[in-house]
Amino acid sequence: MVHRPHTVAFDVVETLISLEPLRARFVEIGLPDSTLERWFDRMLRDGMALTLSGDYEPFPAVGKAALRVIGGGRLSDEDVTHVMDGFATLPAQPDAEQAMRVLTEAGIDVVCLSNGARETTEAFLERSGLDRFVEQVISVADVRMWKPPRAVYDHALSRIGRPAEEVALVAVHAFDCHGAHAAGLTTGWAGRLERHYAEIFTRADVLGEDLVDVAKALTALPAR
Repeated sequence: MVHRPHTVAFDVVETLISLEPLRARFVEIGLPDSTLERWFDRMLRDGMALTLSGDYEPFPAVGKAALRVIGGGRLSDEDVTHVMDGFATLPAQPDAEQAMRVLTEAGIDVVCLSNGARETTEAFLERSGLDRFVEQVISVADVRMWKPPRAVYDHALSRIGRPAEEVALVAVHAFDCHGAHAAGLTTGWAGRLERHYAEIFTRADVLGEDLVDVAKALTALPAR
């Protein structure tokens, strides 16, 4: 049986941050608007591939490299910069604030665990006003691995200062929930992105249509 967590760690990119405004930037550099999904999937794949081979590159470097590949090697430095600069303006997902409010009003601490840089995540939280809910930002850069190896979640637990059974990971990516579950965390998956939870991954402890559903379900779990 899983119990109500003391702390919830949110994934950031796509879970809290909306990438949708980047779509127009891809069109502006001459790529189809469907490039957004191809690019982000490629970036995640390449970040994980580096981790599997024992190497590491930070989010911006992997993002730029993936963009050049998706662009067929035809993009200029200015084109790449135009897309990547869009990260500094990206908004929060519509369900992010309410979900965090549900958790904090229930006395549950909130942190962020991101493949991105701590500074970029902190800037997003401040820009969106979500910083008032978040206790700390934890970046994979600290352990030089992209999620989902266990070492990433173990590092997060050490930063939070709580055992795995008292911490939940919330994400819109099933692979992230799978990795967190393997490290002993409670997991919550919001289906607004993937829609279908892939059978190859360990099912999340809590599933919902959006982050608010997941937050409410986590608060409803029995206390330890």
